[in-house]
Amino acid sequence: MLKWVLAAAAVVAVPFTASAQDAEAGAAVFKKCAACHQIGPTAKNGLGPNLQCVPGSKAGHHAEGFAYSDALKNSGLTWTDENLLAWFENDDKLVPGNKMIFPAHVKSEEDRANLLAFIKSQCKQ
Repeated sequence: MLKWVLAAAAVVAVPFTASAQDAEAGAAVFKKCAACHQIGPTAKNGLGPNLQCVPGSKAGHHAEGFAYSDALKNSGLTWTDENLLAWFENDDKLVPGNKMIFPAHVKSEEDRANLLAFIKSQCKQ
C-alpha cells in the first residue's frame, strides 16, 4: 500500500517539478532572441536593445542610446516578471505599435518561464 501512495505522490509532483524555471534551458530559448539582442556584462544594443538587467526597469527606457518606439516609451510598463512573460508570449498584444519584429513569439509557457530565468540569471549587480 505504501508503494502505491508513494507512486501516486510522485505522479502528482512531476508537473510541479517539470514547470520550475530552468536558466540553462532558457539559454537555449534565448538563441532565438540573440539575432537582435545581447545580454551579459558587455552587452551592446543591436537591432534590438541589450537586455542586461532588464527585469525591474521601465519599458522603453532601459538601454541607453536605443531608439525605442513611442508606443513602448509611453506604455508606462515596468518589466515585472508578469509583464516580461506577457511580452514573450505576444509583444504586440501587450504594447500595440511597438517595433519588435519577432512574429513567432515564444509559444510554450515553459519556454517563457525558462527564458525569464535565464535573463534574470545574467544580471550580476
